[in-house]
Amino acid sequence: MTRICLLSDTHGCLDAKIIKHLEWADEVWHAGDIGTISLLEQLEKAKPTRAVFGNIDGHQIRAVCPENQIFYCEKVKVLIRHIGGYPRRYNATTRQLLDEHQPKLYICGHSHILKVQNDLQKKLLHMNPGAAGRSGFHQMRTLLRFTIDEDRIENLEVAELGRRSAS
Repeated sequence: MTRICLLSDTHGCLDAKIIKHLEWADEVWHAGDIGTISLLEQLEKAKPTRAVFGNIDGHQIRAVCPENQIFYCEKVKVLIRHIGGYPRRYNATTRQLLDEHQPKLYICGHSHILKVQNDLQKKLLHMNPGAAGRSGFHQMRTLLRFTIDEDRIENLEVAELGRRSAS
């Protein structure tokens, strides 16, 4: 069993509320808009980390993070990218990647909207953890925690990190 802490849209914010959830995890996955190379380095120092770059990420992050991550966690094929859409509203690049790679789990960020939804047509689970950072229009900062056991995605939890505007 692998315990995953899923983040997106930190925009340079890595506070004690996020770190508490990292302690629980075996791996950290970040769906882009990391914000600073130092934040990425802190994540990598804490736990094995898989990350993609987002639209606000500069050349330092883009030099070490790809646009797409496609990999297996146990027996679950995973696709992570920052901008991609959601079931029935994927952008063209995402549709092509989903059709080509046929992941069981598709993860994106960008919208700052927490969403977990089955895509029955593509036979996958879509996750967007919302935004863990303080930049953006969202009101509540969120991340997702879940486990992967063999070919099962289980024990999904939404962690609320507090209001975006709170100090």
